[in-house]
Amino acid sequence: MDMMNGMIGRKIGMTQIYGAGHRAIPVTLIEAGPCVVTQVKNKKRDGYEAVQLGFLEMKPDRVNKPMAGHFAAAKTSPKRVLREFRLSDASGFHIGQAITADIFKAGELVKITGTTKGKGTAGVVKRHGFGGGPATHGQPDRTRRSGAISSGSTPGRVYPGKRMAGRMGGRTFSLRNVRIEKVDADKNLIVVVGSIPGAADGIITIHKQ
Repeated sequence: MDMMNGMIGRKIGMTQIYGAGHRAIPVTLIEAGPCVVTQVKNKKRDGYEAVQLGFLEMKPDRVNKPMAGHFAAAKTSPKRVLREFRLSDASGFHIGQAITADIFKAGELVKITGTTKGKGTAGVVKRHGFGGGPATHGQPDRTRRSGAISSGSTPGRVYPGKRMAGRMGGRTFSLRNVRIEKVDADKNLIVVVGSIPGAADGIITIHKQ
């Protein structure tokens, strides 16, 4: 049987703590669980081994009938967020089992996945860090432009993937080797060093590496 390799959490926000030598350490607070096992998948029935976790309470009148039946079968209240975590052997888990922050420990390195802040349509200076054109010599309106994007006869087209203006942020992003500074399982809190993807109250997943 495998140990649980991850769980769902919610970003609370950033602060700082003081370490050795009165050194200020920037940290992010994460509300980690408690999560409930809502489904256990096995290789014989589903083709792979996995555990589905539910996180955050949801009003019963906001759940459609298929999902209401799913939660009823799991003998738990409706959950707002469901995520699946693959394991090589999920036989040791059962429906309704609680997963708490004590599966992690201080000093451990984890991978955190979240959705970055959506910034809408952005130009090349903001999106890709371009320097822009000269502000003088008769070019008053080219300061934040991208410049040439391709040549004429050869290749006669713009290559796919060219860095241009467009939608910025609002995508799934994973940050590896994030160190856990402190775990408070009684309060369902994990303190990690540095920043993590997403805005405050954003849903994240924490994976053991």
